[in-house]
Amino acid sequence: MSTTVDGIRVVTVAGEIDHHTGDALRQALDAFRTPRPGVVVDLHRVTFIDSSGINILIAAHLALREADGWLRLAAPGESVMRTLNIVGVDTLIDCRETLDQALSN
Repeated sequence: MSTTVDGIRVVTVAGEIDHHTGDALRQALDAFRTPRPGVVVDLHRVTFIDSSGINILIAAHLALREADGWLRLAAPGESVMRTLNIVGVDTLIDCRETLDQALSN
C-alpha cells in the first residue's frame, strides 16, 4: 500500500519480504525513481526479511539517491532490525524507530 504524507511517499509493507514476495515491494519502489523529496518504507508489520528483500531496499536507496531523493525505513520490528544490523543496512539507509520520526527531518 502506498500513500503520500506531506509530499513524502509512504510504502507500507506487511508479512514477509523474501524471494517469493519481494516483487510487489520492488514494483512499488520502482514507481518512485523520479525525483522526489523522499520515500519511507513502513516496516512495522513486517515479520521477516531475507537477502532478496534487503537487495530491493538497497537498490531503491541507490536509485532514489541518484534521482536527488532519499529512502528511510520506519519502525522495523526487533527481528527485522537485527537482520538490518547484521548486514549493515542500517549504516547505509536511515532507519527510524517510528513512522512519525521517519517523516520528519
